[in-house]
Amino acid sequence: MKKVVKILTFCIAMPIAVFSQHTIKGKITDTEGNALTGASVGIISTYRTTHANANGDYAFTNLQNGDYEVVVFFVGHEKQIQTISISKADVELNFSLNRSTTNLGEVIVEGTRVKEDAPIAHENISKEQIAKNNNGVDIPILLDQATSVVTTSDAGAGVGYTGLRIRGSDGTRINVTVNGIPMNDPESHGVWWVNMPDLASSTSSIQIQRGVGTSTNGAGAFGASINVNTLESETEAYGEVASSFGSFNTYKNTIKFGSGLIDNKWTFDGRLSKINSDGYIDRASSDLRSYYFSAGYHGKKSLLKFITFAGHEKTYQAWYGVPTTYLDTNRTFNPYTYDNEVDDYQQHHYQLHYVYNHSQYFKVNAALHYTRGFGFFEQYKGVGENAIINYFSKESLEDYGLSPVITAKGDTITETDLIRRRWLDNHFYGAVFSAEYSKNKTTIVFGGGANQYLGKHFGEVIWAEFSSNGKIRHPYYDNDAVKNDANVYLKALHKINDKFSVFADVQQRLVTYSFLGFDNELNNVTQNASLNFFNPKAGFNFQLTDEHGFYGFFGIGNKEPNRNDFTESSPFSRPKHEELYNTELGYRLQRKNAFVNINFYSMEYKNQLIVTGQLNDVGAAVRENVPQSYRRGIELTAGVRPMSKLEWRFNATLSQNKIVQFDEYIDNWDTWEQNVVTHTNTDIAFSPNIIAGSELIFTPIIDLKKVNLELALISKYVGEQFIDNTSSIHAKLDAYFVNDVRLQYSKQTKVFKEVLLSTWVRNIFNEQYSSNAWVYRFSSSGGSYGDIYENMEDVNNSRYNLMGVFPQAGINFFVGVTLRF
Repeated sequence: MKKVVKILTFCIAMPIAVFSQHTIKGKITDTEGNALTGASVGIISTYRTTHANANGDYAFTNLQNGDYEVVVFFVGHEKQIQTISISKADVELNFSLNRSTTNLGEVIVEGTRVKEDAPIAHENISKEQIAKNNNGVDIPILLDQATSVVTTSDAGAGVGYTGLRIRGSDGTRINVTVNGIPMNDPESHGVWWVNMPDLASSTSSIQIQRGVGTSTNGAGAFGASINVNTLESETEAYGEVASSFGSFNTYKNTIKFGSGLIDNKWTFDGRLSKINSDGYIDRASSDLRSYYFSAGYHGKKSLLKFITFAGHEKTYQAWYGVPTTYLDTNRTFNPYTYDNEVDDYQQHHYQLHYVYNHSQYFKVNAALHYTRGFGFFEQYKGVGENAIINYFSKESLEDYGLSPVITAKGDTITETDLIRRRWLDNHFYGAVFSAEYSKNKTTIVFGGGANQYLGKHFGEVIWAEFSSNGKIRHPYYDNDAVKNDANVYLKALHKINDKFSVFADVQQRLVTYSFLGFDNELNNVTQNASLNFFNPKAGFNFQLTDEHGFYGFFGIGNKEPNRNDFTESSPFSRPKHEELYNTELGYRLQRKNAFVNINFYSMEYKNQLIVTGQLNDVGAAVRENVPQSYRRGIELTAGVRPMSKLEWRFNATLSQNKIVQFDEYIDNWDTWEQNVVTHTNTDIAFSPNIIAGSELIFTPIIDLKKVNLELALISKYVGEQFIDNTSSIHAKLDAYFVNDVRLQYSKQTKVFKEVLLSTWVRNIFNEQYSSNAWVYRFSSSGGSYGDIYENMEDVNNSRYNLMGVFPQAGINFFVGVTLRF
């Protein structure tokens, strides 16, 4: 690890020589001669980007002699590329862009995204970057190389249930939108990517914002935001067939098509996908199916686009992990042996977007959305061959509303083996909108949304050894929830001059929630909760020179408790909402052959919710508020191109993530009470102090018109992390360093526009590591209970834990072929 730190330190301080003084400058207008203020300008195959000023002027300075490809983007206009040669003098290069509605979809995501020079820590992942590793793994795995990101997979191979953390914040604290539509489950706040299989194949771009970020729709961003864009349509008709095969019998087959622009008005795009995998963990199979379809009408100044996508997943459960004592002998162990221990769920999304581009100064968009989700997970509950205390155990008949059974001998039976299904049947719908006015040096965006969620939760017993008075599909619980979420925001960016700009963003968000929970008398009744949040943000950007820029940001975020926090508590014990105060300070360097972004961040939490083990007044171990905690760190994102065929992109995060003080409550199995241990200055769970990524790309053959060959070495280092908030050495995941190799070869033929062959070999050095875990701590003077998940922590205090970890696959591979026509 010391070598890694030394290398990264060297790269930060590495001098980048500049040997020339030439300039490319010009003006960007539309075909009527109007300046296109804010148009994005870049030099292809370099890291140089800029924006047109209020007069449409742009400039790149300090350029060496040579040939350059300059590309210009502006919303509502066609992209344009020009090639220019610099030898002895400065060059003037002007652009006149034609109007286009095929890329008006960018207006839709602009409400929740930020531009390159925004004072917010962010990262853009292009369609091409996504495609390089898109062999069937979920989107979290495809984002593994992003700054401050740590990923995990329950099945160990990246297919099925996967997740990611950003700066240590888990998926329930990461706001996700697709085309500006919120994706987080309104009750649990999580995003289950397995419900949207192969969405990556229909994704145009992804933007990650770290920290509070800009105002967006849906649950508050309490660690980061992920904004997915699927709106891009191509002007030419196309078809694509992609198939890949990998370890653990993993298959992915995708068919895509697009009509191109028909009669300059219509576009149609579609996709069908099928993914299967046995998983690295025993029986952790996945059977995933999905589709995507869009139809767009492109007017002279407007776009109307209908989008629908859906996924149906059936995964064998691997949610309990592997006992730590099995890691050396049976890393793929899965305690579930019942043949239908599955999660079976489907989700259908419908979106209708409208964009009106009144002029280059004023744009509006609005969208209606509806999501329908339903499914269940099935569980066997009883004493089997892998008997585990508190897990595989007979169930009380009384807990399922069943009467005791009296046998012929007069014995009373109060427990039974059974199989149950726990269902979720929900509807989520609403509308979002934004309007942007941009003229001269000021841009103003006004937007918001209103959404309602209807969630029906119910359970059924589909089989029982002793059925008592029950029948097949005997219902044992049934409760509904209604959640309303409305917000409005106003954002403003003002350029004081060509070097200095300021940014402000205010949001008001109202949440109301109706649910079945415990009242003051501990009766289970329907209740209502209402929360009102004000989330202000402000920042600045100072472009010292064409190459050097500085920015600063401060924002406040508020987040409501999740479903369990409400339903498993009474008004006396219900936790407070969380508050986050986020400060970011950054430096950006952009040169032809290198870029560096250094970002300092501080995320100060008030009343952060954590698991302490404490039982509340209704006997539930839910999350508790801790008064003070924080995440502070420095992030480096950089790239260097020492020669035309070699590129190195890398990132590193060094951080401290602490809870100032909290009380841990440990169940005492002797007294059936709880022991209290006070902790100070402990690490927040799953928050490694070091995260680093590297991608070394070598392209020995570059001929964009015919042949392209790319080889890449991809590396990821994640420092040690704790499973809970105690910083206990008995609840720790070791650091790991994983390396992949990727090879891509593409060629144009007379039959196909492109033939792409790819190979991705993951974990080439067969690192044995685990990326996720759970732990439950208890004390008992009775010694070991024989549970396979049990570990001793402290013999003097008779302290034990139950712990399950999630090992990731050793060396594994994917091979794929894509035919595009």
